[in-house]
Amino acid sequence: MKMDKVSEAMEKLGIPGRDAYDLPTSQKRFPDGAWYRMEISGVERPKVLEAVIDESQKRNMPIHRLISVVMGATLLDKAELKDFAQMAAEAKMEVILTPGPRSAWDTGRQLVTPEGAFSGMRFRGSDQLRQVITDIMTCIDIGFRGFLVIDEGLLWLLNEMKKNGDIPEDVVFKVSIYAGHASAAGGKVLQMLGAGTFNPVADLSLPQLASIRQAIDMPIDVHIILTESFGGYIRIYEGPEMARVCAPCYFKIEPGTACAAGPGALYKPWVDEGMLAHWGRVKVKYAQIIHEMIQENFPEATMSGVGPADLAIPKP
Repeated sequence: MKMDKVSEAMEKLGIPGRDAYDLPTSQKRFPDGAWYRMEISGVERPKVLEAVIDESQKRNMPIHRLISVVMGATLLDKAELKDFAQMAAEAKMEVILTPGPRSAWDTGRQLVTPEGAFSGMRFRGSDQLRQVITDIMTCIDIGFRGFLVIDEGLLWLLNEMKKNGDIPEDVVFKVSIYAGHASAAGGKVLQMLGAGTFNPVADLSLPQLASIRQAIDMPIDVHIILTESFGGYIRIYEGPEMARVCAPCYFKIEPGTACAAGPGALYKPWVDEGMLAHWGRVKVKYAQIIHEMIQENFPEATMSGVGPADLAIPKP
């Protein structure tokens, strides 16, 4: 069959038939009209959050979203979680909390074998689903309103629970890079399952990112800086074009050796919080550099100010 015929069939279903090599300017925006926002990952403990807030205020640099407690919210006690929620609420920052730890820490080792890694990170059995949902519900009771999700089955289940009234309507779910989606079709599926925002894999080209934007309405979370373990991307000079073709988008800032796996992983419970707090300040500085790069080269793109109304800010 001719590939053009396949493209036509894809386009009937709302999926671009080719990557968007013409790099069209996105016509979509955040509810406040902004093109882009800033996201910092690895805000693991209250003292790290304290440093991020302080540096943000010193630099007059809004930070909109915090990917938090990647080591697993289970490993903070309730007093720490309450402090975390209160500080974020006062700073008007959205918190996307990571429930767990779960699948990578249990008895199933297929995921960490060379070939098993291709099977991806998913929750194992109903007991694990029950455990991770319990963690989420506990954190909802404390006041958190945003959660990181890896598993499409869990995403579907959580949103069905929202429909049934078991989870508050204002809770949002962000799909992680670990879910491994990299196309407009993957983004479409996640949006249909109730994702509020999603993080495609980090090594996509601008035409590939632009094709994803054409198929979905939710924000795209774009890694502009990523750890060495994922490839060590620093795409600051692509920031203006990313803002133009991906809007609305969150710029994800995640430097370092590794995220959650392998030697040098930063998001582990035994990593020194002083070092993480220092990294938090560095990430705010990088956000400022990215913002300045965009404004110098594509000033039409606006960034949200502090605390736009649609953020999933905690309600302690």
